[in-house]
Amino acid sequence: MAKQLSYPVIHEIFSRFHAAEPEPKGELDHVNLFTLVVAVALSAQATDAGVNKATRGLFAVADTPQAMLDLGEEGVIAHIKTIGLFRNKAKNVIKMSRLLVDEFGGEVPSSRAALQSLPGVGRKTANVVLNMWFGMPAQAVDTHIYRLGNRSGIAPGRNVDVVERAIEDNIPAPFQLHAHHWMILHGRYVCLARKPKCAACLINDLCAYEEKTE
Repeated sequence: MAKQLSYPVIHEIFSRFHAAEPEPKGELDHVNLFTLVVAVALSAQATDAGVNKATRGLFAVADTPQAMLDLGEEGVIAHIKTIGLFRNKAKNVIKMSRLLVDEFGGEVPSSRAALQSLPGVGRKTANVVLNMWFGMPAQAVDTHIYRLGNRSGIAPGRNVDVVERAIEDNIPAPFQLHAHHWMILHGRYVCLARKPKCAACLINDLCAYEEKTE
């Protein structure tokens, strides 16, 4: 774990991220708020590309909680069986859809607490939805962000909750909204787990990682 970088260094890091990609976007396909929640929930322990492949057909026939209930658990399974833990995820999608219909009038709520009350939706999923759909500076910490935060010194912490707080505390306010996407994309495509692409990294000279690759 690298030591926490200073405010001016972090400001420069995110200035560079912004210059390279002013409006970073998430890579999970969705057609509305409900399908975004489902897609994010399905992405646990799965790749975005794999989820997108599975949900293309699913969302074509079920893009509302009621339509998902009408499809049924076996119908959901038929579409998402290429995703890890598909049986449990299908069960949660149906339970989530039922709760949305029965308790929320078929609408996805906009508060973190209400989102986390939905089956299959944890804090990370709730934060992704709050950030991507509602434009809130919520920080969802996945494996890529956890790795980058600790390796670079942007937001070090011994668990995801500490890293989340470090992001909120140390990244300048103007960059908070897109911090999640800049970090996840950098971790996914540049700061790789086994062999980071340090030579091609736009923050190479600012990063606190001591074992940089050529």
